[in-house]
Formats: sequence, structure tokens, C-alpha cells
Amino acid sequence: MKRRNFKKTPNIGELEVELRRVKHKKRYFSVLKSTIYTLITVAAIAVLIATLWLPVLQIYGSSMTPTLSDGEIVFSVKTDSLKKGDVIAFYHHNKILVKRVICTSGDWVDIDESGNVFVNSKPLSEPYLSEKALGDCNIELPYQVPEGKVFVMGDHRSTSVDSRNTAVGCISDEDIVGRIVFRVWPIPKFGRV
Repeated sequence: MKRRNFKKTPNIGELEVELRRVKHKKRYFSVLKSTIYTLITVAAIAVLIATLWLPVLQIYGSSMTPTLSDGEIVFSVKTDSLKKGDVIAFYHHNKILVKRVICTSGDWVDIDESGNVFVNSKPLSEPYLSEKALGDCNIELPYQVPEGKVFVMGDHRSTSVDSRNTAVGCISDEDIVGRIVFRVWPIPKFGRV
């Protein structure tokens, strides 16, 4: 005798369970897709902000100690108005360097053998320094800053290579990445620079 295969007809309860499972699966994938799109959008906006307005930089080297130390992470803000004393980041030979603005276009800078800095014949107050030094200086002093440029120096004057040396020179406005405004790492030093 031949055996017939009869499929069991699902009852209403089983159909409702299966319908809930299918709806849950659709909702899960919908939420997952929405979350992925949101994360991609947020990441794209964060990259644009970090690239265009708030570049995030990591400090390498010791030329800005004691103000900034090796390994610290800082935010910079793009700005067109710089003033004396601002700490800035700028491009130099495919690297980003960080130094302090000493004077701007048209100003005269002079540095004596002890490392005292004079801008337009007036002594510059530099409470951020732990030591003064003439450093690696091969420019003729007093020196007038050319138009559209700024004269920068590192806070660790004995080791910093900066505008005192023709290898770096004065920094063009278009090479400036931004003004350093905020330190985010390490956590104990979190705050304004």
C-alpha cells in the first residue's frame, strides 16, 4: 500500500507566531539599515568639520614644551586673525609644525644673546617660557617680517627650529592650519591651551 504524505496544516496560533517573526525580522533590518546610514552620515560630517574647521592634531617633539608636550592631542580652529602669543599649526615640507606667533607682517623682531625678544624695540613678555635662549638663529637681526607672513618661535627656545632659521623662515598665511585652542589628551591636562 502506498503511503500518502499529508502536510500538516498550521493552525492560527502558529501562523501568528510566524507572522510576528517575519515582521520582527523586517523591523530589525530596517532599524539596522537606518542606524548604518546615520553612522555614515555622522562620520562624514565629523570628517568635514575636523578637516575644514577644527583640525585635530597630535604633538610630536619637544619644541613647544612646557606649553605642549610630545603625544598630546589638540584642536585647532581655522582663523584669519592671528595675534602675538597665539599658538598655531602650519604646513612645512609636508609636515604640520606647531609654534607660537611672535610678531606679524611689518613688525621688527630682535633677539639678544640671552634670548630676550624685542618686537618693534619693546621687550616681549613671555610668561609661558621656562628658559630663554638665542637658539638656532641664522637670520640677520633685527629682522622685519614680510607682508602676508608671521614670525614664529617654539617655547623650548634652545631646541626649536623656527623663524629664527632660514630652514623654516616666516610662515605664509596660506600655510597656516589654524590656532591651537584646546587640549583633549591627556585627560589631566584637558582644557584651553
